[in-house]
Amino acid sequence: LVPGATLAWLALVGAFTVLWLVSLPLRNASIVDMWWGPAFVLAGAVYASARPDPGPRGIAVLAVVTAWALRLAWHIGRRNVGHGEDPRYAVWRQQNGASWWWFSWVKVFFLQATIAWIVSWPIGAAVAPAPAFPSAFDVAGLTIALAGLVFEAVADAQLRRFKQTAPKGAICDVGLWRYSRHPNYFGESVVWWGLYLVAAGTPGGWTTFVSPL
Repeated sequence: LVPGATLAWLALVGAFTVLWLVSLPLRNASIVDMWWGPAFVLAGAVYASARPDPGPRGIAVLAVVTAWALRLAWHIGRRNVGHGEDPRYAVWRQQNGASWWWFSWVKVFFLQATIAWIVSWPIGAAVAPAPAFPSAFDVAGLTIALAGLVFEAVADAQLRRFKQTAPKGAICDVGLWRYSRHPNYFGESVVWWGLYLVAAGTPGGWTTFVSPL
């Protein structure tokens, strides 16, 4: 595992457990979604603290991750806040009855914390001080990650505008949505493959390929 991985997992589980405790009186497990992005900022901070000097590569990667996280948190927050619990979580709440209060920690919060931890591994590898920055891997990876970030942001904005005027149930087929069924998810994948490419240019970083997969 990359340096700081164990501590990052503990930090994520701790943070998501606090979210779980907050969700109980609110009866709203979907608050976890808004904090998916910021969880990677937390993980990145832990990885950086585990290195004697994360260097300019680490700063660049953490800047991209933070920009990605804040955009995603804002996007999900403006969509979800004030609209009650996500129907998917509401169905699970109904299915599990009285046991949902503790089962939600396992099925929603602990699971998301662990998945976030696995996905975050390239961040931990990318904050390595060697080789010299910027390498070809750095330039290519950061360019790809930023392109993915712009792509998904544009796709989300296009979908939001489409929903404002389209009839209910209409399929978005304008802008980027003409070429991809889910360009926002495509952009998301591109971001993480880009960050993996940065990680792959550091010693042992190639082993984190399971994260973008």
